[in-house]
Amino acid sequence: MKLSQIFTAPNQLTLLRMAFVPFIVIELVDGRYFWALVLFVVAGFSDGLDGLLARKLHQQTLLGQYLDPIADKLLLSTMFPVLSILHKIPWKFTVLVFSRDISILAASAVLFAISGLRDFRPSIFGKANTFSQIAAVFFVMLFSIRPARWIWITRTVFLRATFAFTIISALHYVFLVQHRLRSHTHVLASHSSVAAR
Repeated sequence: MKLSQIFTAPNQLTLLRMAFVPFIVIELVDGRYFWALVLFVVAGFSDGLDGLLARKLHQQTLLGQYLDPIADKLLLSTMFPVLSILHKIPWKFTVLVFSRDISILAASAVLFAISGLRDFRPSIFGKANTFSQIAAVFFVMLFSIRPARWIWITRTVFLRATFAFTIISALHYVFLVQHRLRSHTHVLASHSSVAAR
């Protein structure tokens, strides 16, 4: 992996998004939900912008493929527990989200160690889960600024969507892992039979 990949515009934006995380937490802990929400929106905007720039500038890199989901997970995996500590998100949602992410991370590490599998692109359910988490965090913070009924309803809908998509995406991931392991085993078996001839 070339060091120059770090200095591409999309990857710089991704690193900037990661740098926003502690400042969002500071604003939340100090009760400044408006500024926390502003920083969160800017971070979300940079998420879409880095992908657009990568395609337009033809700067799609291997580093970027790893950094982008890491930045998303770092942001959301920080927001959920912090907002739970502040009694803004019930702990059951945070525990479920964390359990899924840790399980997938552990499973990916084991699969890479035993079979070299590492190409686990996010599924449609994983993307839907990420979107519902971002929307839930947004409306949770917005409700803290403006406690309107429609915001509370929208917040509740996205939290429940997060709960559902977390479970669905986890089950889908298990299915994908089983499918790719079978395919990998089949390929290895084919190579072994050819080599034995």
